[in-house]
Amino acid sequence: MINKTVANAQQALQGVQDGMTLMLGGFGLCGIPENSIQELLRLGIKNLTCISNNAGVDDFGIGLLLQQHQVKKMISSYVGENAEFERQLLSGELEVDLIPQGTLAERIRAGGAGIPAFFTPAGFGTEVGEGKETREFNGKMYLMESWLRSDFSFVKAWKGDTAGNLIYKGTARNFNPMMATAGKITVAEVEELVPAGELDPNMIHTPGIFVQRIFEGKDYEKRIEQRTVRTA
Repeated sequence: MINKTVANAQQALQGVQDGMTLMLGGFGLCGIPENSIQELLRLGIKNLTCISNNAGVDDFGIGLLLQQHQVKKMISSYVGENAEFERQLLSGELEVDLIPQGTLAERIRAGGAGIPAFFTPAGFGTEVGEGKETREFNGKMYLMESWLRSDFSFVKAWKGDTAGNLIYKGTARNFNPMMATAGKITVAEVEELVPAGELDPNMIHTPGIFVQRIFEGKDYEKRIEQRTVRTA
Protein backbone atom coordinates (compact mmCIF):
# COMPACT_ATOMS: atom_id res chain seq x y z
CA MET A 1 0.00 0.00 0.00
CA ILE A 2 1.23 3.51 -0.85
CA ASN A 3 2.52 5.39 2.16
CA LYS A 4 3.13 9.12 1.66
CA THR A 5 3.98 9.88 5.27
CA VAL A 6 7.05 11.90 6.16
CA ALA A 7 8.23 12.45 9.72
CA ASN A 8 7.95 16.23 9.96
CA ALA A 9 8.00 19.57 8.16
CA GLN A 10 11.76 19.33 7.65
CA GLN A 11 11.37 16.24 5.49
CA ALA A 12 8.20 17.53 3.85
CA LEU A 13 9.92 20.67 2.53
CA GLN A 14 12.92 18.95 0.99
CA GLY A 15 13.45 20.36 -2.50
CA VAL A 16 11.98 23.80 -1.87
CA GLN A 17 14.40 26.32 -3.37
CA ASP A 18 14.89 30.04 -3.86
CA GLY A 19 12.70 31.57 -6.56
CA MET A 20 9.96 28.94 -6.50
CA THR A 21 6.22 29.56 -6.73
CA LEU A 22 4.33 28.34 -3.67
CA MET A 23 0.63 28.02 -2.89
CA LEU A 24 -0.35 28.32 0.76
CA GLY A 25 -3.84 27.35 1.84
CA GLY A 26 -5.98 29.25 4.27
CA PHE A 27 -8.30 32.21 4.54
CA GLY A 28 -7.17 34.88 6.95
CA LEU A 29 -5.47 32.72 9.56
CA CYS A 30 -8.03 29.91 9.26
CA GLY A 31 -6.62 26.68 7.85
CA ILE A 32 -3.10 27.95 7.19
CA PRO A 33 -0.18 25.46 7.08
CA GLU A 34 1.49 26.76 10.22
CA ASN A 35 4.22 24.12 10.45
CA SER A 36 5.23 24.50 6.80
CA ILE A 37 5.44 28.28 7.13
CA GLN A 38 7.67 27.93 10.18
CA GLU A 39 9.96 25.61 8.24
CA LEU A 40 10.15 28.08 5.34
CA LEU A 41 11.22 30.68 7.90
CA ARG A 42 13.87 28.38 9.32
CA LEU A 43 15.25 27.55 5.88
CA GLY A 44 15.44 31.23 4.92
CA ILE A 45 14.45 30.56 1.32
CA LYS A 46 14.26 33.81 -0.70
CA ASN A 47 12.63 35.32 -3.79
CA LEU A 48 9.43 33.36 -3.39
CA THR A 49 6.23 33.93 -5.32
CA CYS A 50 3.42 33.15 -2.88
CA ILE A 51 -0.13 32.45 -4.02
CA SER A 52 -2.53 32.82 -1.12
CA ASN A 53 -5.89 34.46 -0.49
CA ASN A 54 -4.16 36.89 1.86
CA ALA A 55 -0.79 37.59 3.42
CA GLY A 56 -1.50 36.63 7.01
CA VAL A 57 -0.97 39.30 9.66
CA ASP A 58 2.20 41.13 10.64
CA ASP A 59 3.35 38.60 13.21
CA PHE A 60 1.82 35.35 11.99
CA GLY A 61 1.30 33.29 8.85
CA ILE A 62 2.78 34.57 5.60
CA GLY A 63 3.33 37.88 7.37
CA LEU A 64 6.35 36.28 9.03
CA LEU A 65 7.86 35.51 5.62
CA LEU A 66 7.29 39.12 4.57
CA GLN A 67 9.05 40.36 7.70
CA GLN A 68 12.13 38.36 6.71
CA HIS A 69 11.92 39.60 3.09
CA GLN A 70 11.61 36.07 1.76
CA VAL A 71 8.73 36.92 -0.59
CA LYS A 72 9.38 38.58 -3.94
CA LYS A 73 5.79 38.52 -5.21
CA MET A 74 2.33 37.98 -3.72
CA ILE A 75 -0.63 36.79 -5.78
CA SER A 76 -3.57 37.45 -3.48
CA SER A 77 -7.08 38.73 -3.03
CA TYR A 78 -7.32 40.40 0.39
CA VAL A 79 -4.35 41.88 2.21
CA GLY A 80 -5.87 44.45 4.55
CA GLU A 81 -4.66 42.90 7.83
CA ASN A 82 -0.95 43.34 7.16
CA ALA A 83 0.80 46.69 7.64
CA GLU A 84 4.19 45.32 6.55
CA PHE A 85 2.62 44.08 3.32
CA GLU A 86 1.28 47.60 2.70
CA ARG A 87 4.66 49.15 3.42
CA GLN A 88 6.53 46.83 1.06
CA LEU A 89 3.93 47.30 -1.68
CA LEU A 90 3.99 51.12 -1.50
CA SER A 91 7.80 51.22 -1.34
CA GLY A 92 8.16 48.98 -4.39
CA GLU A 93 9.90 46.20 -2.47
CA LEU A 94 7.14 43.69 -3.19
CA GLU A 95 5.45 42.78 -6.46
CA VAL A 96 1.72 42.25 -6.02
CA ASP A 97 -1.06 40.86 -8.19
CA LEU A 98 -4.38 41.68 -6.52
CA ILE A 99 -7.09 39.43 -7.95
CA PRO A 100 -10.86 39.31 -7.33
CA GLN A 101 -11.42 36.51 -4.83
CA GLY A 102 -13.64 34.38 -7.05
CA THR A 103 -11.23 34.78 -9.94
CA LEU A 104 -8.33 33.72 -7.73
CA ALA A 105 -10.19 30.60 -6.63
CA GLU A 106 -11.12 29.71 -10.21
CA ARG A 107 -7.60 30.30 -11.55
CA ILE A 108 -6.28 27.86 -8.95
CA ARG A 109 -9.05 25.37 -9.68
CA ALA A 110 -8.29 25.66 -13.40
CA GLY A 111 -4.62 24.96 -12.73
CA GLY A 112 -5.55 21.76 -10.93
CA ALA A 113 -8.00 20.75 -13.66
CA GLY A 114 -5.56 21.34 -16.52
CA ILE A 115 -7.56 24.24 -18.01
CA PRO A 116 -5.08 26.89 -19.28
CA ALA A 117 -7.58 29.78 -19.44
CA PHE A 118 -11.22 30.76 -18.98
CA PHE A 119 -13.46 33.82 -19.33
CA THR A 120 -15.04 35.78 -16.47
CA PRO A 121 -16.87 39.13 -16.30
CA ALA A 122 -15.21 40.02 -12.97
CA GLY A 123 -12.92 43.01 -13.39
CA PHE A 124 -13.86 44.00 -16.92
CA GLY A 125 -13.47 47.74 -17.43
CA THR A 126 -11.28 48.10 -14.33
CA GLU A 127 -7.57 48.05 -13.57
CA VAL A 128 -7.86 44.29 -13.17
CA GLY A 129 -8.53 43.92 -16.89
CA GLU A 130 -5.64 46.00 -18.20
CA GLY A 131 -3.68 44.14 -20.88
CA LYS A 132 -5.96 41.09 -20.86
CA GLU A 133 -7.82 39.60 -23.78
CA THR A 134 -11.53 40.37 -23.82
CA ARG A 135 -14.45 38.74 -25.59
CA GLU A 136 -18.18 39.24 -25.81
CA PHE A 137 -20.61 36.45 -24.94
CA ASN A 138 -24.36 36.99 -25.22
CA GLY A 139 -23.95 40.74 -25.15
CA LYS A 140 -21.69 40.82 -22.08
CA MET A 141 -17.95 41.46 -21.98
CA TYR A 142 -15.56 39.00 -20.34
CA LEU A 143 -11.88 38.89 -19.44
CA MET A 144 -9.65 35.94 -20.21
CA GLU A 145 -7.84 34.73 -17.10
CA SER A 146 -5.06 32.13 -17.03
CA TRP A 147 -4.60 29.19 -14.70
CA LEU A 148 -2.37 29.28 -11.62
CA ARG A 149 -0.05 26.43 -10.70
CA SER A 150 2.81 26.05 -8.25
CA ASP A 151 6.05 24.20 -7.64
CA PHE A 152 4.82 23.31 -4.14
CA SER A 153 1.38 23.58 -2.57
CA PHE A 154 1.17 23.62 1.23
CA VAL A 155 -2.24 22.75 2.66
CA LYS A 156 -3.59 22.16 6.14
CA ALA A 157 -6.27 19.56 6.91
CA TRP A 158 -7.99 18.37 10.06
CA LYS A 159 -7.46 14.68 9.44
CA GLY A 160 -5.56 12.66 6.88
CA ASP A 161 -4.41 9.12 6.25
CA THR A 162 -1.09 7.65 5.21
CA ALA A 163 -2.25 7.48 1.57
CA GLY A 164 -2.75 11.26 1.52
CA ASN A 165 -6.55 11.43 1.69
CA LEU A 166 -7.67 14.59 3.49
CA ILE A 167 -10.66 15.87 5.45
CA TYR A 168 -10.95 19.57 6.26
CA LYS A 169 -12.95 20.91 9.18
CA GLY A 170 -15.50 23.67 8.78
CA THR A 171 -14.32 26.90 7.21
CA ALA A 172 -10.70 25.70 7.29
CA ARG A 173 -11.61 24.00 4.03
CA ASN A 174 -11.50 27.34 2.12
CA PHE A 175 -8.70 27.45 -0.51
CA ASN A 176 -7.01 24.23 0.60
CA PRO A 177 -8.83 21.74 -1.69
CA MET A 178 -8.14 23.74 -4.87
CA MET A 179 -4.51 24.35 -3.99
CA ALA A 180 -3.98 20.67 -3.24
CA THR A 181 -4.73 19.89 -6.90
CA ALA A 182 -2.60 22.64 -8.45
CA GLY A 183 0.88 21.93 -7.10
CA LYS A 184 3.57 19.85 -8.76
CA ILE A 185 4.26 18.65 -5.22
CA THR A 186 1.52 18.98 -2.62
CA VAL A 187 2.48 18.84 1.05
CA ALA A 188 -0.35 18.25 3.51
CA GLU A 189 0.00 18.84 7.23
CA VAL A 190 -2.78 17.42 9.38
CA GLU A 191 -3.85 17.58 13.00
CA GLU A 192 -4.45 13.83 13.10
CA LEU A 193 -2.83 11.20 10.89
CA VAL A 194 -4.50 7.78 10.69
CA PRO A 195 -3.78 4.55 8.82
CA ALA A 196 -5.12 4.22 5.28
CA GLY A 197 -8.66 2.82 5.28
CA GLU A 198 -9.79 4.50 8.50
CA LEU A 199 -11.40 7.51 6.84
CA ASP A 200 -14.97 7.26 5.55
CA PRO A 201 -14.61 7.53 1.74
CA ASN A 202 -17.77 9.64 1.61
CA MET A 203 -16.19 12.26 3.89
CA ILE A 204 -12.91 12.76 2.01
CA HIS A 205 -12.48 16.22 0.48
CA THR A 206 -9.08 15.78 -1.19
CA PRO A 207 -8.25 12.34 -2.62
CA GLY A 208 -4.75 11.13 -1.91
CA ILE A 209 -3.86 11.11 -5.63
CA PHE A 210 -3.24 14.87 -5.32
CA VAL A 211 -0.95 14.64 -2.27
CA GLN A 212 2.71 13.66 -2.45
CA ARG A 213 3.76 14.18 1.18
CA ILE A 214 1.79 14.18 4.43
CA PHE A 215 2.79 14.65 8.05
CA GLU A 216 1.15 15.16 11.42
CA GLY A 217 1.69 18.73 12.53
CA LYS A 218 2.16 20.00 16.07
CA ASP A 219 1.73 23.07 18.27
CA TYR A 220 -1.05 24.67 16.23
CA GLU A 221 -2.00 28.11 17.53
CA LYS A 222 -5.04 28.63 15.26
CA ARG A 223 -4.99 32.36 15.84
CA ILE A 224 -7.91 34.66 15.06
CA GLU A 225 -7.06 37.94 13.30
CA GLN A 226 -9.46 40.14 15.23
CA ARG A 227 -10.70 38.40 18.33
CA THR A 228 -13.83 40.07 19.69
CA VAL A 229 -15.79 39.00 22.73
CA ARG A 230 -19.02 40.22 24.23
CA THR A 231 -18.71 42.20 27.43
CA ALA A 232 -20.60 40.80 30.43
